[in-house]
Amino acid sequence: MKPFNRSTAAAVTHLARRATYTKDAMGEPYEIVLRKFGEHHAEMMKRFGATAEEIRILKAELRDLEQLAVRAAAAPRGGGTASVGALVAENPETKSFGAYRARPSRVSFDLKTTLTSGAASGGPFGSPSRDDAVMMPQRGLTVRDLLPTIRVADGSVEFPRQTGRTNAAATVAEGASKPESGLAFELVSTPIRTIAHWIPASRQILDDAPQLAGIIDSELLRQLKFVEENQLLNGSGTGTDLSGLVQNATAFSPPITLPTPNMIDVLGIAILQNALANLPADGIIVNAADWMRMRLIKGGDGNYLLGNPSENTAKVLFGLRVVDTAAMAPGKFLVGAFQASATLYDRWEARVEISTEHSDFFTRNLVAILAEERIGLAVKQSTGLTYGDFADGIEAAAEA
Repeated sequence: MKPFNRSTAAAVTHLARRATYTKDAMGEPYEIVLRKFGEHHAEMMKRFGATAEEIRILKAELRDLEQLAVRAAAAPRGGGTASVGALVAENPETKSFGAYRARPSRVSFDLKTTLTSGAASGGPFGSPSRDDAVMMPQRGLTVRDLLPTIRVADGSVEFPRQTGRTNAAATVAEGASKPESGLAFELVSTPIRTIAHWIPASRQILDDAPQLAGIIDSELLRQLKFVEENQLLNGSGTGTDLSGLVQNATAFSPPITLPTPNMIDVLGIAILQNALANLPADGIIVNAADWMRMRLIKGGDGNYLLGNPSENTAKVLFGLRVVDTAAMAPGKFLVGAFQASATLYDRWEARVEISTEHSDFFTRNLVAILAEERIGLAVKQSTGLTYGDFADGIEAAAEA
């Protein structure tokens, strides 16, 4: 029998490495071909006298090459982590919209102005050798970060919530019957809501505008999250709105009073209210203007209470993270045990779709770029969220 030729394995490995960076003539990823070829070659090596160890090494290397092929196909050009917008803009299916009418009329990926290459519509994005577009400023997004998040697969989520407790625990004489306690629950259903918007764009802009990725990230997706933050905090619970944190919070009712309380004192007393409800707070939400008001409070010695203004002071009060956001109404505050009191449910994370299936877009060479997500919010412990007004709180917390 002809002995195993080691140069054959080397040639196969070289061919396989080249195959990971290309496609076959039919457009199929070569990792599929590589897998089939590897299985066949291992069998041939066995027949030609290769040892079990040599076969094992070859199989391991082929598996590594197969994984390399998958990663190479999915990774953005130039390396690094691509944003959603970059993935959409660089996707071959996106680019095919401008080149082939025979392609499917919709592409799916896991601003009210039409974007074209002319200055009269969405702006001059089609001109060559231009710098990045200058977008309008946007606020930071932070409320979601306070909440525990769970992925779900249905249009609603149910959970049991305790509504009552009968505590009959007591000392018991030897041989006597033990007292029975009781718990009461209700089944609560939380609906999943859709947040979405879209923009029209010219088919040509998918190829001509390198800013497309940035616009998807900074406008479509970020504005989606802007509405999400408002819903999480202020959703009314009516119609298609989420039932937000403020809607379900417990009103501030100071358990103690102070001689001359200020805004910081009010937040400290709200933290105490949470603690007395057996749900210690883990975060504070205020308006950005109110945070700066507290930041500018001075003591009797003329020094700022929250630190030297030349320093980048951490947004922390009483050891708790402070989230300052324009989503919170000025003059209002929310102190909460957010991790224990509420849950955010992700049905769909933000996704982007591109389609010609809208009105006369097919005949006008236009596409619709849609961004949407589906989320739900359940507030499970209303006493773990304390909501109030600074002015009213200062008055209520002041000693008579």
